[in-house]
Amino acid sequence: MPYWLEKGADVTVCDQNPEIELPDGVKRQLGSDYLNNLGRFDVIVRTVGMHPKIILEKNPGVKDKITTNLDEFLRVCPTKNIIGVTGTKGKGTTSPLILKMLEAAGKHAFLGGNYGIPAFSFLPRLTEESWVILELSSYMLYDIRHSPHIAVCLMVQPEHLDWHGDTDDYIRAKSNMFAHQNEHDIAIYYAENLDSHKIASNSPGRKITYYAEPGAYVKNDNIMIDETVLCRTDELKLLGKHNWQNVCAAVTAFWQVEQMPDPIREVLTTFTGLPHRLELIREVEGVRFYNDSFASDPYATMAAIDAIPDKKVLIVGGWDKRMLPLEHFAEHVQKASSSLRCVMLIGESAARTAEAFQKVGFTNIHISTAKTMPEIVNEAQKLAQKDDVVLLSPGFPSFDMFKNFEVRGLAFKEVVQNL
Repeated sequence: MPYWLEKGADVTVCDQNPEIELPDGVKRQLGSDYLNNLGRFDVIVRTVGMHPKIILEKNPGVKDKITTNLDEFLRVCPTKNIIGVTGTKGKGTTSPLILKMLEAAGKHAFLGGNYGIPAFSFLPRLTEESWVILELSSYMLYDIRHSPHIAVCLMVQPEHLDWHGDTDDYIRAKSNMFAHQNEHDIAIYYAENLDSHKIASNSPGRKITYYAEPGAYVKNDNIMIDETVLCRTDELKLLGKHNWQNVCAAVTAFWQVEQMPDPIREVLTTFTGLPHRLELIREVEGVRFYNDSFASDPYATMAAIDAIPDKKVLIVGGWDKRMLPLEHFAEHVQKASSSLRCVMLIGESAARTAEAFQKVGFTNIHISTAKTMPEIVNEAQKLAQKDDVVLLSPGFPSFDMFKNFEVRGLAFKEVVQNL
């Protein structure tokens, strides 16, 4: 809103919440009729989480008026040095990796988007030489009309189907990030994922794979690009082979800006990741506690299981959207059973998850009735033995017990710190 007010726009806030607090001088249309008569406006800025169809159901003629803060930022940004990163998982690791590589190379760089920092907040500080990295979700990309100069698509798997309706709509939204590029732009995609390839194919620009040449790849336990060894995989501070993909994506993007091995090596051998992503909290009486609260779908939990080979008490569960099947998750857990002390199931998803596990023959399950994080951690600690790991990697959203994954992760960290 500040951006539009500073432009001198006549701003009206439309919100279902009649109690919302707004600055003086801002017009308002609040309550149950907040979507009425939107055709009278020149521009309709939808909030990221609102599907355009909700607006169009009551205002069928306004499609061309709908925009987002992201699309407006892309339109007015003074620099064309923009790198967009999308995908189902890995955006929150790949995006800051690119930022830190650019900074290590002496670039004036900023990170925003889905990462939590509104891009408009640093717009006044940008010049034609600046670099911007944007972490972009399917919600943000759904109806954009502008694309970044370098677009990166990571691993893509079905997600947010309650919002999109089906996988095709989800893929179509992510394809938008590439569709408005030109022949001078660059499309980078994960070589081993068909949906990633499909999404990037919408770009008329130069297409580059990662995790395979000509982008960055892993060979003989080395991270490499253009036959240049950047570092060994055991020098990476990020845990898990799934992070090799994120590293290769970031390296490939940075290599299109500067072909400088030293900044890459500096970052890869020091960057430990963001909070709530396989974050080691502390060791208590020989048991290490890891916070992977960001893992809000089974695919992320599967990656976490593989990333930590030690014997684990795995804490799984949360709000069950009932949109994704659990068969593949259950099969992965069964295959990894030798590394699992047990799987502790929490939250409203516990019963369905237990049933899926039992169908594939995995019965080493502890169904918890705990309602608070202190109770959850206390039970997990009792299940663990010396030299084990207690891994909170829920595989489900947090909304049955916590406001979001950050609140869930912070609650876990606080309890573990106080053990």
